[in-house]
Amino acid sequence: MSDELHTAFIALGSNLEPRRERVDKAIESLRGLGEIVNVSSIYNTAPMGYREQPEFLNAVLEMKTHLTPLRMLKKMRAIELELGRQERPRWHEREIDLDLLFWDDFVLKESALTLPHPGIAERKFVLEPLAEIAPNFVHPKSGKTIARMLEELLRNEKPDTEMK
Repeated sequence: MSDELHTAFIALGSNLEPRRERVDKAIESLRGLGEIVNVSSIYNTAPMGYREQPEFLNAVLEMKTHLTPLRMLKKMRAIELELGRQERPRWHEREIDLDLLFWDDFVLKESALTLPHPGIAERKFVLEPLAEIAPNFVHPKSGKTIARMLEELLRNEKPDTEMK
């Protein structure tokens, strides 16, 4: 821990029952890592990648913390395990999924962690709840606000029939 207070944005998702209970428990567990200052609504979203699975519940929260990014990541992985997360292939079901999206305006690329999270611009299930709580937050690499990134994604979104 350091004396410096950081702003972190964390995405939460679950598509295996009890979905809502897992998201709520994850939020409660994250309270132990700092002060949660904002939590988005919970969104019901279609799965990305592998489509033959239940819909997800997704949310994003903003918190203030004294932890370092790697320490936060380690604690988030422990919360996932406590809530029953099982290892599965990418894009498959998740009991709970916690992703560190932003850490202040840091840009970091290490084997264990990339900040900002590299998939934000293509993920409506992240941008919608993020835009709800932080529309004017500026992505440190693109220089665009979250609201603008969501607007661009929605404008370029393909209908579901084209995505199969």
